[in-house]
Amino acid sequence: MSSSTPLQRSSSRASIWRSWSPFNPLSNYERSLHNYPWLSIDEDEKHEPLQAAEFTDYPPPSSPPLHPAQRLPSLVDDFERASHEEASHRRRLDLEQGSETVEPEPLLDVQDPDPNLVTWDGDDDPMNPHNWSRHKKWISTLLVSCFTFISPVSSTMLAPALPDIQKEFNITSDFDGYLIMSIFLLAYAVGPFLLAPLSEMYGRVVVLQSANMIYLIFNTVCGFAQTREQLLVFRFLSGLGGSAPQALGGGVLSDCWRREERGTAVAIYSLAPFLGPAVGPIAGGYLTQYMNWRWIFWVVSMADAVVQVLAFLFLSETYPPKILKVKANRLRKETGNKALHTEFESPDRTFFQSLRKNLMRPFIMLFTQPTIQITALYRAYLYGLMYLVFASFPMVWEKQYQQEPSRASLNYLSLGVGFVIGLQVSGPLIDKVYCHLKARFDHPGRPEFRVPLMFPTALITPAGLIMYGVTAHLQLHWALPNVGAGIFAAGLILSFQCAQTYVVDSYERYAASATGAAAFVRTMAGFSFPLFAPKLYEALGIAWGNAVLAGTAVVLCLAAPMVLWRWGEWIRSKSTYCAD
Repeated sequence: MSSSTPLQRSSSRASIWRSWSPFNPLSNYERSLHNYPWLSIDEDEKHEPLQAAEFTDYPPPSSPPLHPAQRLPSLVDDFERASHEEASHRRRLDLEQGSETVEPEPLLDVQDPDPNLVTWDGDDDPMNPHNWSRHKKWISTLLVSCFTFISPVSSTMLAPALPDIQKEFNITSDFDGYLIMSIFLLAYAVGPFLLAPLSEMYGRVVVLQSANMIYLIFNTVCGFAQTREQLLVFRFLSGLGGSAPQALGGGVLSDCWRREERGTAVAIYSLAPFLGPAVGPIAGGYLTQYMNWRWIFWVVSMADAVVQVLAFLFLSETYPPKILKVKANRLRKETGNKALHTEFESPDRTFFQSLRKNLMRPFIMLFTQPTIQITALYRAYLYGLMYLVFASFPMVWEKQYQQEPSRASLNYLSLGVGFVIGLQVSGPLIDKVYCHLKARFDHPGRPEFRVPLMFPTALITPAGLIMYGVTAHLQLHWALPNVGAGIFAAGLILSFQCAQTYVVDSYERYAASATGAAAFVRTMAGFSFPLFAPKLYEALGIAWGNAVLAGTAVVLCLAAPMVLWRWGEWIRSKSTYCAD
């Protein structure tokens, strides 16, 4: 604008306010003028022009003179102050006059919540598994832990019976003999990719019990196998069904327990897949010596049938989308409103589209989620070491210490004792550390608060492995290798519990797919490590072989928690699957 062009006061900031104000009626503006006397226009100076220079320094008539360095407030500030004062004045006039005025409509319409959305009835809804009684939560935890205990028994129970099986089926290769034991774990690696996503479509309980029936049937049939090929096929199929607790257990715990309560429950659940392989060879040794190797399968099936009946009677569904879907179906029938739905349902998606999406999720998570990749490699190596130690026990106790199979199998108790001690220490400790770090950092909680306890295991687990190998090589008193094995087991359970809770905390809704993807890597290590154990110990011996494995464990067990503690939150922030 040219400096010679006069500015009328009617074109001053008031006109700008008038165009910005949401109060469109002119009367609202005029009624507010008495609050702003410098905007009032006297009749005798209505047509008096103002030059641009004069306008800049023009003070309000009723205001004190402005200091030379003082600036006029911006138009936006004046607009907000004027709007606020005008609204206050209008409310005061309405109260004094007792009149009712219509409030202006908001600039942005606030959308009402979907009236057809079915969700929880408040934060304290008893249907929400997080609000279940502790008694009901523990029933679910213990039943799932029983499933998780029984199926791993099958993975190692054949270890004492391998010589008898090789003799009966004319198996001359040690590799083929170990394959009969390890093929169960190969199915363990494959099963979670199918069962975990199915549980996120149909719920945990129906998939868990259906898969356990497959395990129960084929584990029983293994006892009737007449050829090596039949035994391999039946073992693989029983492993597919037996992998369900490994794939779904983490999801059940995520459904039931809040983050600050989850440590002890995860500790008990994490104990089961370690205690089972330790107990299996003990039962297998006595059954093989005093009965027949076929009774190993039948006795385990009897125990599994009892757990299946208890689960059918007392295990409730824990997956929130499934619970809400059942609630929505019930309300549709009661009200006749077919539009009712949950936030997890997609009416525009067909069954096969949903199935494909859910089946692909574990693969996608395994190959795209660094959090899962790091924890999976960490646990896979330790899990492989555990099965390698299991495979070395017959060689150590039967060949070096000249013990009978039944007595040699009792040495597996040292691993079981180590697992229990590790549970007693780590279970309460992991929750205490988590709560302490929440208070220290004034944070509602993050998965990285599970990481600090992973650092001591970088020394405890390798130390136990070296002690077991050296004392066995020197053929010292039989108690010393058992002490080393127990220390190794205690460090192992602490490592696994921390990594498991980290994954469950990070992927709450997709905990089953996350743990299933990690279980694939872990069980593949458990499958493969025993296969090269004879060659390793034949080349290096039990002492140097364990020393090499322990050195690798130190590096890996330090690197993984350092990465998670330093960059874990940033890594999770890039994921669309991680919980907020």
